[in-house]
Amino acid sequence: MGDIKKVVLAYSGGLDTSIIIPWLKENYDNCEVIAVSGDVGQGTELDGLEEKALKTGASKLYIEDLNKEFIEDYVFPTIKADAVYESKYLLGTSFARPIIAKRIVEIALKEGADAICHGCTGKGNDQVRFELAIKAFAPDMKIIAPWREWSIKSRDEEIDYAEAHNIPLKITRETNYSKDKNIWHISHEGLDLEDPANEPMYNKEGFLELGVSPEQAPDKPTYVTISFEKGVPVAVDGEKLGAVEIVKKLNQLGGENGIGIVDLVENRLVGMKSRGVYETPGGTILYAAHNKLEEITLDRDTYHFKQQVGLRFAELVYFGQWYTPLRKALSAFVDSTQETVTGDVKLKLYKGNIIDAGVTSPYSLYDMDIATFDEDEVYNQKDSAGFINLFGLPIKVQAKKNLITE
Repeated sequence: MGDIKKVVLAYSGGLDTSIIIPWLKENYDNCEVIAVSGDVGQGTELDGLEEKALKTGASKLYIEDLNKEFIEDYVFPTIKADAVYESKYLLGTSFARPIIAKRIVEIALKEGADAICHGCTGKGNDQVRFELAIKAFAPDMKIIAPWREWSIKSRDEEIDYAEAHNIPLKITRETNYSKDKNIWHISHEGLDLEDPANEPMYNKEGFLELGVSPEQAPDKPTYVTISFEKGVPVAVDGEKLGAVEIVKKLNQLGGENGIGIVDLVENRLVGMKSRGVYETPGGTILYAAHNKLEEITLDRDTYHFKQQVGLRFAELVYFGQWYTPLRKALSAFVDSTQETVTGDVKLKLYKGNIIDAGVTSPYSLYDMDIATFDEDEVYNQKDSAGFINLFGLPIKVQAKKNLITE
């Protein structure tokens, strides 16, 4: 281990990375540790981070503001793809890792580091997401993953290590949920959530951080109108806002109305099932609004095929394969479908529900003259007989040869 003189650490100041700094110095010949925190909207979690990093042995701390790039270049392309992992997960942690890892690599190369270190466990998805991104930009860089090396076996033992080394923590053994927070979402795992039979304690003080439970939401609905240009949200209630401001505004509205709380047992990339609770209030609203707009602006075949693309896109993001030719190619396809996804979507938010309340677009393919149940001059209903005869011809041929089975 003597060849490792300088290590760049992906640093959040949470339990894992708080103890990794002294552990690296103990186990890698008192190497220099440079901490890097990618600011993707953790908020107050970044308060006091520099002082803590330096006190526990880091030589310096970079705090990199990645919020705008994160939303514009990672989040919005995923929304445009309508990519949702296993029907529920809006990929909040998944697409935050590639941008953070990319910036860490840039700093590691600038600093002449010998290795990059992360605090991801050997059971999780994040180790894959970080390391695939590192390989994409620094293929020969050594990667140190303490959870695959040290003798520590649990979060309780991590707390023991922290206490023994006088490392301050913001958690206790009783509130020791594993959490990941950014501008898009927050996840909760561990403790009572590890048993899927347990109902999450949504109404327990301090559990939900981005909003309230549906039961605690107002009895009066909130209406919101979101405007899109080529699949990208650009305004809320007629007010033009930047990408970050849009997400923050919708997080506020969604959180107040109990929107976007998901309890999911998901299939991790490493093979196990894992249970987590996710809060994604603003993101849930944006997905609903974008999909509603596509209902009237995309033709049937494109809309249906795009749903298949969304499933694959979500897998790529979840699996940490953002920097791959396939993801790039799928994004190119998605962008081509968004040329007409422009318009306004009105939604009603009420006690955890998102209810459609109207959609308009200058590119709408919905024609009331054709769709009406009243008398019309543009649709000859007699034409449908010939269509059905041709569409059903294969079935008719098989039936005549007695090849149809129940």
